Amino acid sequence: MEFVHTPVLLQECLQFLVPELPNPLLIDGTLGEGGHTEAFLRSFPQLRAIGIDADPAIQEKAKVRLTPFGERVRFFLGWSHDFFAAYPQHEAAPALILFDLGISLFHYKESGRGFSFSTDEPLDMRINPTESLTAADIVNTYPEKKLADMLYVFAEERFSRVIARVIVAERQKAPFTTARQLAEAVFSAVPARFRHGAVHPATKTFQALRIAVNSELDRLPSLLENAFACLAEGGKMGVISFHSLEDRIVKCFFRDLAKACICPPEVPICRCGGVPRAELLTKKPVAPSDEEVAVNAPSRSARLRVIKKCPMRRS
Repeated sequence: MEFVHTPVLLQECLQFLVPELPNPLLIDGTLGEGGHTEAFLRSFPQLRAIGIDADPAIQEKAKVRLTPFGERVRFFLGWSHDFFAAYPQHEAAPALILFDLGISLFHYKESGRGFSFSTDEPLDMRINPTESLTAADIVNTYPEKKLADMLYVFAEERFSRVIARVIVAERQKAPFTTARQLAEAVFSAVPARFRHGAVHPATKTFQALRIAVNSELDRLPSLLENAFACLAEGGKMGVISFHSLEDRIVKCFFRDLAKACICPPEVPICRCGGVPRAELLTKKPVAPSDEEVAVNAPSRSARLRVIKKCPMRRS
């Protein structure tokens, strides 16, 4: 079986997420084609893993890839958000948790769900194909203002209002059904001088739609909180993000975990007696090397942040 996705920041993940606890368990919350998990299982022979993905098609590819590891790896089909919210009581606390929040190249090249704006694939964009809302539903039914707000909030699209206006005008002639059809509408909407840059004008529109369809930003805060609650004391959690909206959420969450004091700013002297819940292992986000970007262009916007859970203070 061919694997089209190259795991990003792989060596950096292996460097920062070395297991330090006995009988360590890795939970890969965004398994994809299994590249990160494979590298961890090969690098740390004592490690066991659970791989989570909401897409049954890509999980099947990961199962083939990870077959050589036998019973060392198990699989959960569904959203990581749900998995950690109902973490099994009989399961050992994970020593490592990893999230790669990017979309696999599988979705762009093989899924047939319209993630790429260069195809005539159906305008779908669901990672979990059993979900009800599709990208076509959004572009064909959202009011103009709601469309514009979505493009601006989820992708910081500077031409959000004009793009939304063109989408609404075009769908009155015929509903949007394919990715290419939408990409052409966005291309025509942006000013001419912005149509032929290094990045296709529809890139941010497709990003915003994918985020909206899969509730990516809505799930992230509670996902991080629930995952950290499950993490073993002394365990490590790493998150790879790909755009500023995701990274901002991760940064703020990790920063708050590392605070010793949680008293309100107006309190001049600490009264909470608090201690940090986590140690920041990456003071700044880790970016890919020039060498990695040269051979794997999608890695260029990847950023890795890692924390280590502090032991609880017990009376």
